[in-house]
Amino acid sequence: MATVSIDPLLQNPRLLSCPTPAAKVLLTISCSFTSSVNSRNRKQLLPRLVVSSCNFKSRRRIHAVRASSSSVDAALIETFESATDIFYKETFPVKRTEKLEGKIFIRLDQAKDQKNWELTVGCSLPGKWILHWGVSYIGDQGSEWDQPPKGMRPPGSVPIKDYAIETPLKKASKGSTFHEVKIDFNPSSAIAAIHFVLKDEETGAWYQHRGRDFKVALVDYLEDDGNMVGSKRGFGIWSGALGQLSSMILKSEESDSNGQDNSSECIPPKKDNRQLEGFYEEQHVTKEVAFGNLVSVAVRKCPETAKNILYIDTDVPGDVILHWGVCRDDAKIWEIPSGPQPPETTQFKNKALRTLLQAKVNGNGSQGIFTIDQEFVGFLFVVKLNDNTWLKFQGNDFYIPLSQFSSVQDQQDQTDNSRISEKTAEANGDPSPKVYTDGIISEIRNLVTGLSSEHGQKTKTKEAQESILQEIEKLAAEAYSIFRSSVPTFSEEAVLEAEKPITPAQICPGTGTGFEILCQGFNWESHKSGRWYKEIKDKAAEISSLGFTVIWLPPPTESVSPEGYMPKDLYNLNSRYGTIDELKELVGTLHKVGLKVLGDVVLNHRCAHYQNQNGVWNIFGGRLNWDDRAIVADDPHFQGRGNKSSGDNFHAAPNIDHSQDFVRKDIKEWLHWLRDEIGYDGWRLDFVRGFWGGYVKDYLDASKPYFAVGEFWDSLSYTYGEMDYNQDAHRQRIVDWLNATNGTAGAFDVTTKGILHAVLERCEYWRLSDPKGKPPGVVGWWPSRAVTFIENHDTGSTQGHWRFPREKEMQGYAYILTHPGTPAVFFDHLFSHYRSEIAALISLRNRNKIHCRSPVKIVKAERDVYAAIIDEKVAMKIGPGHFEPQNGPQKWAPAIEGRDYKAWEAC
Repeated sequence: MATVSIDPLLQNPRLLSCPTPAAKVLLTISCSFTSSVNSRNRKQLLPRLVVSSCNFKSRRRIHAVRASSSSVDAALIETFESATDIFYKETFPVKRTEKLEGKIFIRLDQAKDQKNWELTVGCSLPGKWILHWGVSYIGDQGSEWDQPPKGMRPPGSVPIKDYAIETPLKKASKGSTFHEVKIDFNPSSAIAAIHFVLKDEETGAWYQHRGRDFKVALVDYLEDDGNMVGSKRGFGIWSGALGQLSSMILKSEESDSNGQDNSSECIPPKKDNRQLEGFYEEQHVTKEVAFGNLVSVAVRKCPETAKNILYIDTDVPGDVILHWGVCRDDAKIWEIPSGPQPPETTQFKNKALRTLLQAKVNGNGSQGIFTIDQEFVGFLFVVKLNDNTWLKFQGNDFYIPLSQFSSVQDQQDQTDNSRISEKTAEANGDPSPKVYTDGIISEIRNLVTGLSSEHGQKTKTKEAQESILQEIEKLAAEAYSIFRSSVPTFSEEAVLEAEKPITPAQICPGTGTGFEILCQGFNWESHKSGRWYKEIKDKAAEISSLGFTVIWLPPPTESVSPEGYMPKDLYNLNSRYGTIDELKELVGTLHKVGLKVLGDVVLNHRCAHYQNQNGVWNIFGGRLNWDDRAIVADDPHFQGRGNKSSGDNFHAAPNIDHSQDFVRKDIKEWLHWLRDEIGYDGWRLDFVRGFWGGYVKDYLDASKPYFAVGEFWDSLSYTYGEMDYNQDAHRQRIVDWLNATNGTAGAFDVTTKGILHAVLERCEYWRLSDPKGKPPGVVGWWPSRAVTFIENHDTGSTQGHWRFPREKEMQGYAYILTHPGTPAVFFDHLFSHYRSEIAALISLRNRNKIHCRSPVKIVKAERDVYAAIIDEKVAMKIGPGHFEPQNGPQKWAPAIEGRDYKAWEAC
């Protein structure tokens, strides 16, 4: 069965009076056809579009049985409306989806000036439609698109890289639901075809033609690959023997026109020989649209019988069946109460009852009355719309307490207990000190129970056990410190008001203070100038003034690749970014303006200097002149004589065997040298999937960085090409690596980046709350070790391996810069038109002292909007949907607003 997600109830009095969206859609005629027309008679041949208001389900007939009881129920309902003894009353917002049917229409016709031609593409369904399109030219080979000439692009068009254009569809007329766009073109141009797909930006869905792009041919000779729309040219519209005859005639004409030169048969027809024909074609299209409805419940006790009388009202249209039961205690085990039951009630498998709710007199929804004996403590139900659609509450059954001593919040908490552990249920209420320490408690548990990783490396020695116990003691002390600091006394608050903010004490080596904001200080092209260190030096004061505390610099070593990620001689720091002296000068300048500096160190692999006797590059030179014992034995390309790899192989260079004592000793000395000689404060660790996290702990314990973050890059979970909602397996793999390091480093939160992609590309903001009501990335499980980001030199820049959704970057930054974790900002975004907005969000974070462990209360996660309150200091929302924090004892003032995002701070 398909379960429709229902969002948690918000205590918002305005919500109870919000109007229900109307489900009216303008539809075209149901039949699909293609017709060829010319400019003279096109108005006569085009079909008339039928406008209708769709009722997706007809109202049911009222049976006589129901009519006989309606007067009694009406009296009860009137009693409820005027009663003052109602002890429970609640309205639940619910969401359901309906599939709307409509048409995509394509029309090719002569323009008004009778010289140019005009292609019109439209859609009859409501939505925010975008035409993603391009052209192919005469003589082009393959199926790639090109951008059309600028004069051909309608107003509002935006270029996409170098191959396509995106143009928004506009309403055909005021008040119409039809959207269309018109493209004018010169028929004598060199364009052979126009290609397009239609995108609905509200849902992120793409509409294609038979699984491919729509193709409108403007010349006669193009082959139909199954995706061509419109009439074929000339005699080509006929099939069978007549079609063969037409081909023969065409070939004969071509031969005659070419005289005696038979070689001309390979020459394509000239572009000025084309004969365009107008056409009109429709394609059937469906779209799932979300509708908001309400389910209201009220309970009162009958003074005569002492029974509980429960009234349910909903504006969900159509036949609504209540699948229900009762329970005797908090175990919520369903039972069927003894009769009598409401009219039109049937029993389902001796487990539950099903009651068809009565239609309201005004036809706007349904209602029902249920009488329950006082021996039962709860009423359980789900709403059944059809065999495949059930409406539930937060993924579970609705639970209505039948005691006047139960409050609304009690009911919500009890419902959450069936799916959320006790500690995460606190996220729905006021944050407690326990929220701050959950991550640390988890760390301690992992250390106690995670000795299997030590088993795996055969290092479960007495020294290793003592090391783990010392780590547990550190974490316990940290948890106690956070617990104490979360309950400030009056005198402590007075001191905070009277004095300037003091930088908090360092929490733990490798993870900083918790208040870091990271700037990636380069992109994929930065090496090309040859003076990148000097360029960043000139920007140092500017970067610091924007509120950053840490900057990540590119790999400093000599490298086979100019970007630095194929290191060769680790002690040679003269790179494409600048010289070693320029690097030292840069680091000194960054320190003067208050910035900590991370070096990008590549420890997984290293390029060799020499070949062995077999011609394999596996002998190293320079100060670290290792031989092939430093290379793992299972690297298939470089004939290593070390042990097997403890991670995944990187196939472009020899993978280093970190189990070798001499390798670890040399790397620790090198890291010490980088800290002492260059002045680095910490590390960005490249490709940490390639070796065990325990080695990382060894290196960090030796080099004692202020901050360190690993790049553990892994694919998210997908089913048939669509990202799964639950990404616990993905973030678990990152957390497993963090556990292997004993929490001495952070990790880039790739899970959060991937989920943000799906959220913004498909308008599915509900993904930003996991099944337990917490952030769905690493930041939801271990926020102090999560380095959140939306783009870097690999995913964006000129590589673009996984580019963040275009024009939605600020929604991403509004999320990571207001939430816990350590946020990272990409250089290209910082020095772009986003700069002022990013700076304002950083200022908001710093002003309200949001840190890596700040508690998050998610208050809304729906299709078109996500909203949260962070540390009771900052409220935020992203998405086109509406949200405003409610002013009560806590007052809120707007802080920053941009395209589809907004943030407030507590007054």
